[in-house]
Amino acid sequence: MVAAQTFAVIIFVGMFVLIVLDKIERQYVTLGSGLLTLVVVFGLCMRNGSAIVRTLALGDFFKKDFWYQVEESESAGINWATIIFIAGMMLMVEGMAKAGFFRWLCMKIAFLVKCKTVPVFLTFTILAAVLSMFIDSITVIMFLAAVTVELAHLLKFNPIPMILSEIFCANLGGSATMCGDPPNIIIGTSLGFSFFDFLMNTGIAAGISLVVSIIFLYLAFRKELVTKDGEKVDISKLPKPSEAITNKKDFIVSSIIFGCAVVLLITHGTTHLTVATIGLFIGIITLIANAKHASEILKKVDYKTLLFFIGLFIVVSGLEETNILDKIAQFIENISGGDVRLMIAIIVWVSAIASAFVDNIPFAATMVPVIKNLAAASGTPISTLAWALAIGTDIGGSATPIGASANVVGTSVAAKNGHPISWGRYCKKLAPATVIVLTISTIYLFVRYV
Repeated sequence: MVAAQTFAVIIFVGMFVLIVLDKIERQYVTLGSGLLTLVVVFGLCMRNGSAIVRTLALGDFFKKDFWYQVEESESAGINWATIIFIAGMMLMVEGMAKAGFFRWLCMKIAFLVKCKTVPVFLTFTILAAVLSMFIDSITVIMFLAAVTVELAHLLKFNPIPMILSEIFCANLGGSATMCGDPPNIIIGTSLGFSFFDFLMNTGIAAGISLVVSIIFLYLAFRKELVTKDGEKVDISKLPKPSEAITNKKDFIVSSIIFGCAVVLLITHGTTHLTVATIGLFIGIITLIANAKHASEILKKVDYKTLLFFIGLFIVVSGLEETNILDKIAQFIENISGGDVRLMIAIIVWVSAIASAFVDNIPFAATMVPVIKNLAAASGTPISTLAWALAIGTDIGGSATPIGASANVVGTSVAAKNGHPISWGRYCKKLAPATVIVLTISTIYLFVRYV
């Protein structure tokens, strides 16, 4: 097992370094690293065919829980539900774009704020946070990033600062509710917390942090929130919002499909339909509604991002199967002792650091039994540790481009439209913002629960 653990860590670190260097397309990096994990870690070192089967998780497609789930269950290996969901949302977004929905929306916003960049920036960052409280942040960023790129093209400003701010605020908003972020769903269902339990606890911390974050992000990007070369935009020369609609019937249909997606995502806790079912349904309906252009829409799907996720899930599974994540959890348990403040600080910051580099979904699943043991041993209320874990995993993912799914999707949308975001550019602004929010959240937990 030592050899397997060593190679699992080496492969993960190597993958991370190559992604940071950005010399090879990232989907090739993660897929290559995933293949090495399957062959070297599971095959040569562990000689464990079951680990390979669990990691590939192809059997999930034939399980009822994959499509209809009454109780949240921990997943292992490739999270195909996430892959299907993202693919379905990509199809929906492409269908909406073809009908002129995004161009219509961005022109509406442009006219409402008189084409001033700062008001657009403030509107979109707040919108990202609010929508992510009720809708998966992946969908929110996929939608807002596309609108931002379109708006930037028309108003002639750099969309990167706005997309980065949207990503950060979407992750922050997702921490406020149980359905806002996947780790919260795992924590809430495992420990019996409701939507309003999260809203009245992590939601307050998120609300305070949002105000500070918007101020920080504005100050960080204020010099870039201007039109290129100081050029002024003449509103009278811009096309009217109604001119953006290419086909009224397609526009109405795509709007209805989007509305259905929103309703299904908000109510999936009641309907018990999984994100895989929702994503597949929305994708199929989009293709049926756009039958004449189905092949064109399919070609525009960002398959590179989907492949990136598949490879990343395999590599993370290598860390899971070799108990590396368990060792991190044991570390917290061993050094916390009985000090509640130290316990909270360790859970928040270790979870945040880990979630910046490792997908926060399996990490949250690994940590749930740990905080149960910590609560039983120390007498600390399980809810206190649960809020610390939720905040750490949700917010920590904002620090790097691969820390959360929304980050990967947002940067991919930007790159696809000719605005690549490097690791350096991303971390220079959002890593400090992450530290600020984590500090505020830690103080909030101390004041309220200790």
